[in-house]
Amino acid sequence: MHSPSDPHSLFLNHHAWLRSWLVRKTGNTFDAADLAQDVFVRVLTRQNNQVLGEPRAYLSAIAKNLMVDHWRRRALERAWLETLAAMPEAESPAPEQRLVFLETLIEIDKVLDALKPPVRKAFLLAQLDGYTCPQIADCLQVSLATAERYVARGLRECYAIRFEQ
Repeated sequence: MHSPSDPHSLFLNHHAWLRSWLVRKTGNTFDAADLAQDVFVRVLTRQNNQVLGEPRAYLSAIAKNLMVDHWRRRALERAWLETLAAMPEAESPAPEQRLVFLETLIEIDKVLDALKPPVRKAFLLAQLDGYTCPQIADCLQVSLATAERYVARGLRECYAIRFEQ
């Protein structure tokens, strides 16, 4: 049995196993090393003192969540690079702005992922497809007031990103 309050022992006993497991999952030793480090950083920063009966299950659950975040970030980075490559050079943002835009995209993705599916869909219909609230209400088969609340919720959550940074 291990306790997250004893991360040193958890690290010593399971780090090599976790890295090997992550290498098999990612196919890349560098990503595996980074993710393993991030897993133990999470363990260190969590306020969880319960005793672990299955430390590898605990570590692999954290690692799976981090891998999902990692792959989503990579997909966003690829899409951003493709967008930049398609832009005329005169319209392309300055190098220092590119990173800021990418980090903002990643934050927006996290916010949208945390929204309930109908709220996310309503927000995206409004922002990306230009739907009006009555059109969203028809599309989602909800009342106009509900469609308006959904869009407002998405806007509030995205607007909050500005104040967290």
